[in-house]
Amino acid sequence: MRAPLSKDTQLCISLSGRPSNIGTRFHNYLYDVLGLDFIYKAFTTTDIAAAIGGVRALGIRGCSVSMPFKQDVIELVDDVEQSARAINAVNTIVNDTTVAGGHLTASNTDYLAVERLIAEHGLQPTQSVLLRGSGGMASAVAAAFRDNGFEQGTVVARNGETGQALAQRLGYEYASDVGTRTAHVIVNITPIGMAGGAGENDLAFDTETIAKAHTVFDVVAMPSETPLITAARAAGTAVITGAEVIALQAAEQFERYTGVRPSAEQIAAASAVSRA
Repeated sequence: MRAPLSKDTQLCISLSGRPSNIGTRFHNYLYDVLGLDFIYKAFTTTDIAAAIGGVRALGIRGCSVSMPFKQDVIELVDDVEQSARAINAVNTIVNDTTVAGGHLTASNTDYLAVERLIAEHGLQPTQSVLLRGSGGMASAVAAAFRDNGFEQGTVVARNGETGQALAQRLGYEYASDVGTRTAHVIVNITPIGMAGGAGENDLAFDTETIAKAHTVFDVVAMPSETPLITAARAAGTAVITGAEVIALQAAEQFERYTGVRPSAEQIAAASAVSRA
């Protein structure tokens, strides 16, 4: 069990335009299980510069960053790791409180989680990748594939400006719709299939494209069994779920904040609690 709260308890926070309970539940569950003297709280702000100044001034150990602050914080930290530089977006800040005034290091654990999943699921750089989406998360996922040697890629996006910009930056092709395109790895990085959304019952790729793929990767985490994942399982196609992404990115944050890497079983349990 976690130690009683005291003046020595270390605080980690999240900053988001629309705070949720997912990170709060994930981190606090693991603090309890591992007996760590930490506490995690979600916040929003209308003054991101002041908020990051507070992280530094108050000795807050870790800060998770969500939209719309992922780019704004870059100029407010001391160091930016490659994972964040690669996509010009931050989702994790670690404060070295042993340095006077603190020392803030920024990274992107979405990128790191996708890297880990590529390795864990045995995906090979010779495989082609078809990515649907061009937002911030799409940038992280696409960059993780490209930086790990996947040279045959296509970005599909209705937004021609952002889609073409992402494709050009990575040396990938661009298309406005999937059409008859297929690939070894197909990735949904749009809200299609998300619970409560307008397209919660829709498929991001048609059944023929799914059947021809080697692996189907859906970044949507709520629910973990999206229509796309369900269709892929029915077709006998290997899958990577959004629940895996969100759990691994949070585990990467957790380790950076605490210095402790939870076991796979502990991560899975915390992920289930966070999405309950």
